[in-house]
Amino acid sequence: MPIKILMPALSPTMTEGTLSSWLVKEGDEISAGDVIAEIETDKATMEVEAVDEGKVGKILVEAGTEGVAVNEVIALLLEEGESASDLDGADSAGGDDKPAKEEKSVDKSDVTPSGKPPEKRPEEPASPAPAAPSKDGNRIFASPLARRMADQAGLDLTAIKGTGPNGRIVKADIEAAKKDGTGKAAPEAAKKTDAAKPTAAASMPAGPDAKALADAYGMEYEEIANSGMRKTIAKRLTESKQTVPHFYLTVECEIDALLDLRKQLNAKSPEGDQAYKLSVNDLIIKACAVALKRVPAANASYTEAAMLQYKHADISVAVATPTGLITPIIKHAEEKGLATISKEMKDLAIRARDGKLKPDEYQGGTFSLSNLGMFGIKEFSAIINPPQGCILAVGAGEQRPVVKDGALAVATMMSCTLSVDHRVVDGAVGAEFLAEFKKLIEDPMAMML
Repeated sequence: MPIKILMPALSPTMTEGTLSSWLVKEGDEISAGDVIAEIETDKATMEVEAVDEGKVGKILVEAGTEGVAVNEVIALLLEEGESASDLDGADSAGGDDKPAKEEKSVDKSDVTPSGKPPEKRPEEPASPAPAAPSKDGNRIFASPLARRMADQAGLDLTAIKGTGPNGRIVKADIEAAKKDGTGKAAPEAAKKTDAAKPTAAASMPAGPDAKALADAYGMEYEEIANSGMRKTIAKRLTESKQTVPHFYLTVECEIDALLDLRKQLNAKSPEGDQAYKLSVNDLIIKACAVALKRVPAANASYTEAAMLQYKHADISVAVATPTGLITPIIKHAEEKGLATISKEMKDLAIRARDGKLKPDEYQGGTFSLSNLGMFGIKEFSAIINPPQGCILAVGAGEQRPVVKDGALAVATMMSCTLSVDHRVVDGAVGAEFLAEFKKLIEDPMAMML
């Protein structure tokens, strides 16, 4: 029986994607590890590898198709001894009695312990699955289908033990919980969940219809289709401004010493593979990380039950790409040297622009940094990237008149504005963080200690 190749789930929250290209054609022989397709998610384009050998019997979803649902059959693979005639009458509905034959990137968490795949549920709306809950600050991993089923049944995922890979909760676990009567959400929690959903949805104003207005007034325009990334940016930032209580703190930093240190360090760069070229942004990343280590209360996120204070500074750095903004992460930045940060940042930025980042390279992060100084922007404020508690907006360094020891002088100054989630970081904590950041920028040797 032909093996079904399913649309993979490339992140815990992915429900659909774009099959951007096929790298094989019907009739091609493929082996385990061969790259067979490229899938575009809301943030990146990722390669999909085969896990078994066989012949591509039939491609069911053409390249360029948008909105392909997770676990939808996209191709059929013929095993040894099978021919094209075996494709006649082959079931192309979602799921497979051989789920292990899916590509590597497929989220196999919706496969039941009995080996049967999840049945297609056309009656379910194509809306994003609810976010996985947390318990004691730890994320509960569940497949998108399992989350929707739990949400519909009013089940508490924190009370359900997952039997999928790495303890992930899958469809079979939800069905078992419904049958056994376990995992029922507390009445108070259920009420909160039910009340929050419609309220949040209802509070999102759509705004004026730009297309209708343009058409009504005869304005000329070109329609450029929104990418998945652009749609995600619009949704997340709208939610952030409407649900997160922002406030802003600005500090002026003298960066002449930092520029001198950068020049000295770059002059000492070795040849070959160990070569590096530090940017001002690399030093700012390090300064943010060290300041967060000194003021850990600023390295936090808000939840209804508790504040999550992170043990490491995972710095999300805003990078502009042709399809929108993405924030690759320098993880454990407080533990890394400047050369390491510089190399990692360059690699992440290149792959971000090429759409080749892995989900774990841009999802998460504890603190964000956005630098528009290279565009000559003097000062700006940025929108917080939930669930993070802060984002630092960095402007251009420029020579300005300053007063030193009662005398007028000229110094290279840089304006930095911290956007803060007031639910988790108070004004005094934000000010303390900026004070430490300013010290490190103006005395950059201190961040080496």
